[in-house]
Amino acid sequence: MKKLGKILAVGAAGAAAAAVVNAGRKKAEAETRRIADEEVKSRDYGERKVYLVGGGLASLAAAAYLVRDCSFPGENITIYEGMKLLGGSNDGAGSVEQGFVCRGGRMLNEETYENFWELFSSVPSIEQPGRSVTEEILNFDHAHPTCAHARLIDRNGVIQDVHSMGFSNGDRLALGKLMITPEEQLDGLTIEDWFQGTPHFFTTNFWYMWQTTFAFQKWSSLFEFRRYMRRMIFEFSRIETLEGVTRTPYNQYESVILPLKAYLDNHGVRFVTDTTVTDIDFKPDSTITATALHLKDSVGEERTIELGEGDLCIMTNACMTDSATLGDYSTPAPAPEEKPISGELWSKVASKKPGLGDPRPFFGNMHETNWESFTVTLKGNRLLKMIENYSGNIPGSGALMTFKDSSWLMSLVVAAQPHFRAQDVNTTIFWGYGLYTDQLGDYVKKPMKDCTGEELLYELICHLHWQDRWEEIKKDVINVIPCFMPYVDAQFQPRKMTDRPAVVPEGSTNFAMISQFVEIPEDMVFTEEYSVRAARIAVYTLMEITKPICPVTPYVRDPRVLKKALETTYR
Repeated sequence: MKKLGKILAVGAAGAAAAAVVNAGRKKAEAETRRIADEEVKSRDYGERKVYLVGGGLASLAAAAYLVRDCSFPGENITIYEGMKLLGGSNDGAGSVEQGFVCRGGRMLNEETYENFWELFSSVPSIEQPGRSVTEEILNFDHAHPTCAHARLIDRNGVIQDVHSMGFSNGDRLALGKLMITPEEQLDGLTIEDWFQGTPHFFTTNFWYMWQTTFAFQKWSSLFEFRRYMRRMIFEFSRIETLEGVTRTPYNQYESVILPLKAYLDNHGVRFVTDTTVTDIDFKPDSTITATALHLKDSVGEERTIELGEGDLCIMTNACMTDSATLGDYSTPAPAPEEKPISGELWSKVASKKPGLGDPRPFFGNMHETNWESFTVTLKGNRLLKMIENYSGNIPGSGALMTFKDSSWLMSLVVAAQPHFRAQDVNTTIFWGYGLYTDQLGDYVKKPMKDCTGEELLYELICHLHWQDRWEEIKKDVINVIPCFMPYVDAQFQPRKMTDRPAVVPEGSTNFAMISQFVEIPEDMVFTEEYSVRAARIAVYTLMEITKPICPVTPYVRDPRVLKKALETTYR
């Protein structure tokens, strides 16, 4: 007993000593942060200016970091946007009379959006005084949990049992090998290249669900597929219910962009819309130093902004919804421009300096990078009630419904109502999309990209086998707006590691690139988090901020998460 008492005493003393050391380390870290914050607050920026090219989430986040963490004067920050509205791919617009449109819906995620939630915890809600946007979104999401009951539907309208992923041993082996293969060995490979020895993989429930949740194609980059599998490995175990989807109260424009813009407005940030940056000049030396921006406004007037000593340029080097076109109930979405505006600027810039990436792998094959969405606006809730009764999910609780045998691979999303602030109590909306726009419809014998809004809705109704109620359903339709997006999957194209530039390229003195087309090790593109993380890296690096950036959470190294994922492969 004496020996045991001595051991316990030694253990207690060791624990107490460790606690003291830990407390001392935390105190030292807090003091280091305090000194760094004081240094930033004491800075005199004089007439220094920051120019942000593109008005999407990445640029808005960069402006917020400049204001919040650099104490940079908002009136010296200018954001240039070629469109009339800010927000980039976070959009949502329309009216009860003309119908609403979402080009797409950005999926949020509570576990992996580390920097997104941290930033928006500082942005006040414009709906709920006293709360942050982070609190507003997470509170809403927790009150509207997702548990899809109709993830996959076959050609006969039968909801499939998707508890099993449907893997063969060959599928499991190929997937397991991919998870441990270094990225350096995957340059230029597609998902189909990797699974060519087990084509059965592309017939599994898992592939249909993973593909349509994240918009992957067989020809998509193996890099990106592997990163998603590792970054979202905990989501792998619940892909059949999509419990991990985090909902915003309204569309992302109104729930994310508007409060962030209001925050920046309050700090005096300048927004210049309807103005395109057509070129950027650099010093003719070995550095990457931006010296001038060339602008063109909506009426064709051109001007040049010279960068002064200490000025910064942070450029959105590409946009996945670039060149998107809209139709309506009786008109298909028009054919898009052949060259994306943002990709063209990136091409010009990359030709001037080494290390700025290569846009050609991403913007060279519209046939592979496009898909089409459509937003349906209705009087009343008759159709939504039919979908609810069929699927077993009330609006906002069901995530995706995918028609797995559809020639367009069509999916349907019914958000919580209202999805737009301007909706009245007698107006409902939902949206859908298809990945194979060149294919003839199963009921409307036309390629999806050539269909009117009416034809898109009719194809959907036929997949639900409600043709006999078509005339009744049509009476409630206000509008169906098709949206063709030629480059929406561009960030998933096969590539070399060097094709995406670093956020702050080697040799840069005042220039950074932010978007879904920059390289951030371990993180996954096509997410809000990627834009925010890129913005934070750009600002902290160029402004020499020592505050830590939230790292990529290593769920792939968590034994409990790995065990659950392994069990899922054998379901």
